[in-house]
Amino acid sequence: MEKQTNFFQSNTAKIIMVGFLTLILLIPLQFVKSLIEERSIRQKEVVSETSEKWGEDIYFYGPILKIPYKVHTESLQYEAKTNQHVKTISTEIRLAYFFPEELKNTTDVTMVKPLQRSLYKSNVFNAQMDFSGSYVFPNFKINSIADENIMWDKATILIRTTNLKSIKSQVNLKLGDSVYRFEPTQNKQNDSMSTLETGLVNLQSLQQNRKQNFTFNINYNGSKMIHFAPIGKTTSAKMSSNWPSPSFSGNFLPNDKNKKITSKGFEAEWEVLHLNRPFPQQSFETLPNVRPHAFGVDFITTVDEYQQNERASKYGFLVIGLTFLIFFLIQSISKINIHIFQYSMIGLALIMFYTLLISITEHSSFTLAYVVAGASVIVLISLYSISILKNKKFPAFIGISLTFLYTFIFVIIQMEDYALLVGSIGLFLILAAVMYFSRKIDWGAGN
Repeated sequence: MEKQTNFFQSNTAKIIMVGFLTLILLIPLQFVKSLIEERSIRQKEVVSETSEKWGEDIYFYGPILKIPYKVHTESLQYEAKTNQHVKTISTEIRLAYFFPEELKNTTDVTMVKPLQRSLYKSNVFNAQMDFSGSYVFPNFKINSIADENIMWDKATILIRTTNLKSIKSQVNLKLGDSVYRFEPTQNKQNDSMSTLETGLVNLQSLQQNRKQNFTFNINYNGSKMIHFAPIGKTTSAKMSSNWPSPSFSGNFLPNDKNKKITSKGFEAEWEVLHLNRPFPQQSFETLPNVRPHAFGVDFITTVDEYQQNERASKYGFLVIGLTFLIFFLIQSISKINIHIFQYSMIGLALIMFYTLLISITEHSSFTLAYVVAGASVIVLISLYSISILKNKKFPAFIGISLTFLYTFIFVIIQMEDYALLVGSIGLFLILAAVMYFSRKIDWGAGN
C-alpha cells in the first residue's frame, strides 16, 4: 500500500507558506518606502528653502510703454436754488499701455555649484539677460482719444517680473540717446508679480522719428525655470546654458532647426508673432494677463536620486518573490529541506538592500550605492546559501541569478522612454524560465 503524503509536507503547502511569508515581508518593505519618501520630502523642503534665499523661478514681462491720458465726461446736475440743470465736465486720468514693435532677448544661463545644506543639494543658476527692440509711435486713435488729451510728458516704461530680490545689478534702459533707471513701484495688478518702472520718459524723439530703439539687461540669480512673455509684435528669444537636461515648457516651443541639446548644455531659439497670441499690441485701462502665453525652460533633474531609490523599492516585491521562487525550485529539485526561518532571513537580507541603498546614496551617488548594496546582499545570501544547500553549485547559481535580477532592475530604473517595454519583456522571459524549470515538479509530493 502506497504511503500517503502529509499535506503540510507537500510542495503545495510549502509554496503557500513561502507566499504568505512574502506578503508578511511587504510590511518592513513598506517601512523602507516610507523612509525613502520622508527623506525625499526633507530634501524638497531644503531645496525650496535654499532656492528661496538664492533666487526662485523667473518670469519676465516687458518693457511696456505706459502713457496716461485724460477722459472728459459731461453730466447734468440739478441745482435747487436756480431750479435748473447745469452742465458739468469731470476729468479722469486713465492709462494706456503699448508693447514693443520688436523685442529680442538673448539669455545665457550658467548653472553654478549646487548649494548644499547637510546632505541635500539644490541646483541654482545665474542668468544674464540682454534685451533690445523698438517702439513705434503710439496709436491712440484706435480708441478715439484726441491728441490734446494725451499726457506725453507723463509717460514711463515698466517691466513686470518675479524674483525681484535676486536681481544682481541695476537695471537701466537706453531709449534713443537717453538712459532711464528702473525702480520698484507699488504693485497695482493684484498678483504675485513685482513692477519696476522708470521715471518720466521723453517721447519727443519717438514723436519725431515714429520709431525708437531701446536696450537693457538684467542679471538674475534663480532656480527651477525662466519664462518670457512674447509681447513684441515680433518676439525673438535665444537661450543657451550648460544644463544638459532642459524641459521646454510654456505656450511656445523652440524652433527645431536651431535647437541643440548635448551632454554639455543646450541652445534654443524662439520666434513668436503677434498673430500667434490672443492679445493686441496696446491695452487701455489694464494690462492683459499674458502669463498663460509665456514660454521658456524648466531646469529640472529628470530623475533625482530619491526618485531612483523610490523606483527601486517598487521592485522589492518582485525581487523577494523571485528569490524565494529560485530557492523553492532548488529545494523541490534537489530534495533539500529549507526551513521557513531560513526563508525569513533571506527575505530580511533582501530588504536590507534598500536601506543600504538610500543611506549610501545620500553620501555618494546612486550608481555607486546600488553596486555596493547589491554586491553586499548578493555575497551575504550566497554565503548563507552554502550552509543551507550544503554545496557550492546551487549558491553559485543563486548568486548569478541575483546579479542578473539586480542588473535588470538597475537598467529599468535608468531608462525613461523604454522602461515599460524592457520591463515587460524581461518579466515575460523570467516567467517563461520559471514555467520551464517547474514543469516536472510534483506539487502533491513532499520531500
